[in-house]
Amino acid sequence: MSIKQSQTLLDEIEKITVGHYEANAQSFWQGTKDHDVSQNIQAFLQALSGDKAQDILDLGCGPGRDLLNFKQLGHRPTGLDGSKAFCDMARQHSGCPVYHQQFLNLDLAEASFDGIFANASLFHVPSQELPAVLSACHRALRTGGILFTSNPRGDAEGWQGQRYGNYMEFEQNEICLEQAGFKILNHYYRPEGLPVNQQPWLAIVCQRD
Repeated sequence: MSIKQSQTLLDEIEKITVGHYEANAQSFWQGTKDHDVSQNIQAFLQALSGDKAQDILDLGCGPGRDLLNFKQLGHRPTGLDGSKAFCDMARQHSGCPVYHQQFLNLDLAEASFDGIFANASLFHVPSQELPAVLSACHRALRTGGILFTSNPRGDAEGWQGQRYGNYMEFEQNEICLEQAGFKILNHYYRPEGLPVNQQPWLAIVCQRD
């Protein structure tokens, strides 16, 4: 797919990808509600300063599994998802506020969060639009705020069924994040304990300057 994509095509990418989750909301919840992402949550929270309650945005919160976890740990989480079904489920499951917003049209107040947790979500953003999405995250974070990302890694962009994906290795991620004003603090591959070629997930912890 060409780097330059028309707005119509971008809208189609978002509509079809979000529509996939809308149509499979319940099965997605059943398939992911027991996933162990404690390594990611721990890496994210360790990077946040101090022991006080933090204002956290769960970017691509899905049905709210991690929202509830952050709330139970004493933080002030807010969810955001492009799927209305997921937003409704996340509010019901966690009792937290949830924004229904598309990633390509984020409307976030400046300096409103201490951390943004983007677990298995940003890889759906087309490469052309990723700089704008990362810049929106940068603006929404307070100085020194933490952005955590976890995405399937690779070197490809395009459709897998009804979902669009942009798969990058660490070096490509590093360039995009640094251009958006972030400093890389740490990165690792998942699942734990396997050879790198059997670890399809890349997690990155970075900080707003």
